[in-house]
Order: sequence, then structure tokens, then C-alpha cells
Amino acid sequence: MKKKQTLAQRINIMRAAVMGANDGIVSVAGIVIGVAGATTSNFAIFISGISGMLAGTVSMAMGEYVSVNTQKDAQRRAVMNQKKALADNYDDEFDFVKQKYVDDGITPELAEQATHEMMSQDSLVTTVRERYGFDVGEYTSPYAAAIASMISFPIGSILPLLAITMLPSAVRIWGTFLAVIIALAITGFSAATLGNAKRGNGMVRNIVSGVLTMIVTYAIGTLIGHI
Repeated sequence: MKKKQTLAQRINIMRAAVMGANDGIVSVAGIVIGVAGATTSNFAIFISGISGMLAGTVSMAMGEYVSVNTQKDAQRRAVMNQKKALADNYDDEFDFVKQKYVDDGITPELAEQATHEMMSQDSLVTTVRERYGFDVGEYTSPYAAAIASMISFPIGSILPLLAITMLPSAVRIWGTFLAVIIALAITGFSAATLGNAKRGNGMVRNIVSGVLTMIVTYAIGTLIGHI
């Protein structure tokens, strides 16, 4: 029977999906607006956007796969180190956990009792959680994170690509700007929600970074187009 994913694992996969969509929006918007600044050819803009979408999809998926695998390897190494620490000096590990509870405001007597109960149930799980902040065995799947990114990146890319190619030429630059800003506000809000951060700050950072990307690429494209 397949083990059910924990909330933390699901959130990490959702994070990969949200960030993939966000990168798809920003990357392809930067490409198509930059090309639009250099040429009025819809074909050139469309081909550049599709190329950026395909390249970005592969890059994001591979990046997530490598990143999550690296994190997973580091967590496994921490578990191995903790097994050795418990075997070599159990009392020090016990005292470390107890002191953590005391630092959190628990009385020394209650901290002693809680530590004893937790360490008796599973000393490895307890010490890894308190020392490193993760639960043993609850690793994010690099394949799931890569697939989430691989799917979400092109989905995010579709918005600026459609906006720049389908809107009338007189308004397509500003129309794409507006569409991207709305999309970045949504992904910024989603990312902040997953990270339990301030939604407003997350949205503003996302929008500002996207707008700067589009302005810079459009300016460069316009400069090249006039050479």
C-alpha cells in the first residue's frame, strides 16, 4: 500500500508548481516583450515565446529535480549523523532536547518528563526534529517536484504568449503588461500563502520583479530594433 503524503510534502510540491508557473510567466513575458520591442513580426514573437517556453520547462523541471535531490541527500546525511550521535552520547542528545523545551518556556520538570517520553518512543525522530527541523522519512519526491514544475511552467507561459500574439498591435505591449501583473499578483499571493508569509509583501515583490524584467527586456529589444 502506497504511503500517503504528509501535509509538508504536499506543500512542497505545491510550492514547486506555484514557482514554476511564476517563472513561466516572468520568463516568457520578458522574452516576448523584448522581441516585440525589436520587431512587429507576430511570427518572430510567437516562435521566441514558444522556444522560451520549451527551454524553460526543461530547465525548471531539471532544476527542481536536482534541488530536491540535494535537499533529500542532506536530510539523509543528517539522519545518519544523528544515529551516530545517539549511539555515542545519548545523554548529550537527551539534554539538548530537554533544553530546547525549556527554552520554549516549559518548566524544567515538565521538560524532563516530556523529553523522556519522546525519547522513549523514538529518540531518532525526536532529536532529528529538534536539531534539524524535519521529520525522518518525510522527504519530498524529486520526481513529483520536477513534474509539478514541468506542468506549471508552460501553463504560466501561455498567458503572456497569448496576450502578446492575440491582442491588437496597438495595445499588445500594455495589454501583456497588465495581464502579467494580474497573474504575478495571483502567484505571489499563492506563494506567500504556502510559505505563511505576508500576502501583500509577496504580491508586491512578485509584481515589481516581473515589471522590472519586462521593462529591461523591452528597452533592450527596442534598442536592438533601432540599430
